[in-house]
Amino acid sequence: MYYRDFLTLTTSSFLTSRMRSFLTGLGIAIGIAAVILLTSIGEGLHQFVLQEFSQFGTNIISIQPGKTQTQGSNVGVFGSSRQLSLEDADALRRLPYVESVNPSVMGNAELKFNGKTRRTTVFGEGREFAQAFTMKVQSGTFWPDADDEQARAFVVLGSKVKQELFAGQNPLGEYLRVGGQRYRVIGVMEPKGQVLGMDLDDAVYIPAARAMELLNRPGLMEIQVAYRADVAAEQVIRLIKDRMIERHGREDFTLISQEEALEVLGSVLNVITFAVAALGGISLLVGAVGILTIMTMAVTERTAEIGLLRALGARENQVLMLFLGEAIMLSALGGIMGLLMGVGIAQGLHLLIPSLPVHTPWLYAVLAELTAVTIGLVAGVAPAMRAARLDPVEALHAE
Repeated sequence: MYYRDFLTLTTSSFLTSRMRSFLTGLGIAIGIAAVILLTSIGEGLHQFVLQEFSQFGTNIISIQPGKTQTQGSNVGVFGSSRQLSLEDADALRRLPYVESVNPSVMGNAELKFNGKTRRTTVFGEGREFAQAFTMKVQSGTFWPDADDEQARAFVVLGSKVKQELFAGQNPLGEYLRVGGQRYRVIGVMEPKGQVLGMDLDDAVYIPAARAMELLNRPGLMEIQVAYRADVAAEQVIRLIKDRMIERHGREDFTLISQEEALEVLGSVLNVITFAVAALGGISLLVGAVGILTIMTMAVTERTAEIGLLRALGARENQVLMLFLGEAIMLSALGGIMGLLMGVGIAQGLHLLIPSLPVHTPWLYAVLAELTAVTIGLVAGVAPAMRAARLDPVEALHAE
């Protein structure tokens, strides 16, 4: 059988039953569109969350008070025999491969300036905070090196706090009250936006030692260590652990590597994306049933044609390939239509809701199209085998 004849016979069913073929292909298209739409949203959220976590850098190790127990809960401040201190942070600065160390405390306090009052987040940070987290000061400066220990009453404003309390004014050199205490404004941070629901612009930054006093905390909540990018995290973790055990006498702290946390988070998000794709793939079963139905009807309607082909010398495998090709072509065209629908709907949603992260993973798109072709192949096997096994004489008599 010539390729041209094969193509003509394969497409003849589409041309004679256009509406039926379209509706069958539409079943596949809807399934593929569902897969593409759901995975586009899932992958968009995946990338958004990873970007939120990694925007401060991946070569950071966090030290928290309290040893993580076997059941997975962190004992925290209450389970630690010794609190994390500014002296611990200074000791970690002297380790090899360490670029910056930031002691950290966080809480809430009321701000007052010129008759205006606002309650906001207070971050108590070390002198290397901006360096460790790649954050920039828009105007002014962060506190000098000595201010971790001396705890001078300096404050750096988030951009939103500056706008709310000092609209149209230069805040540098002004004084405002943070939790009832008088602080001098020495800087304003660049806008950073929200990170996992926390607005970094609606916050103020004061020295960690001053924050422990203001928030009545006996120790630091966390110490972040930024290390050189060309050094393995395990090597730095080992050095930090040895130094902290040397200072505390035992391992009463927990080390969390940003790199490891991102890997775990990425694995979880990959599983979620795959589960969403599988959920959308269930709708492809509807398309498979449609192809099975139309191909079975096609064999019944074209019994005489099959008998004529067999009488003219067509072999069983040629008839088999003829109907399999028809099923595959139907599902492939439906798959392409579904890809276009899915991508179009996903991008349309992104245009309507710009805050909705959407990213079409082309690997899933290719897999979805291959799945559509496979479904067409599997659904067409039984009708094609039935057509190939028809007796030529009986088939001719079907007319």
